[in-house]
Amino acid sequence: MIRAVAFDVGETLISDERGWGGWADWLGVNRHTLSALVGAVVAQGRDNADALRLLSPGIDIEAERAAMERAGRGERLDEADLYPDVRPALAALRETGLRVIVAGNQTKRAGESLRSLDLPVDAVATSGEWGVAKPEPGFFARTVDLAGVAAREVMYVGDHPQNDVLPAHAAGLRTAHLRRGPLGHLWADSADAQVADWRIGSLTELVDLLRAK
Repeated sequence: MIRAVAFDVGETLISDERGWGGWADWLGVNRHTLSALVGAVVAQGRDNADALRLLSPGIDIEAERAAMERAGRGERLDEADLYPDVRPALAALRETGLRVIVAGNQTKRAGESLRSLDLPVDAVATSGEWGVAKPEPGFFARTVDLAGVAAREVMYVGDHPQNDVLPAHAAGLRTAHLRRGPLGHLWADSADAQVADWRIGSLTELVDLLRAK
């Protein structure tokens, strides 16, 4: 029985377009170039930050992020970054009595921005706040703790099979692969995505699925 639903952030709840666009502008490169590199390195099984390292060898990403912040070009999220189905789906899931949480590989600043959006969720946490990131087992242990129920009663929803579906499954959670964003579509038919308990094309579909159970 599912009693809690936990959501990834990037390309699950929010579009990553603004974030990567900001990096491209800061580094003085074409946005499409950086976007293509992000897709390429992740498809190779590498950290998406390697795209920044390809463009700027030796880059200190945290130092650059701090410099962007000082220049007034730091990380931020607002309503325009949310996918259209997010608010109604989260609200509908809570109305069914499920505990709804957000837990993704994001910075502390992103966690603050997400909370400022006042989403209809019970809790928000990020890897930057926890000090452990997906796909590490410790991240999913923290997610289960935040959900407040047994691992088998938590559904983790995300677009990335290797970061979301496989490690959540290994940690004993139920999983849903979301076909959204470049990586969600790239791996939609992969063997890794098929490990998911459910494969969905939208959060509206997820609501319908859980209401039917």
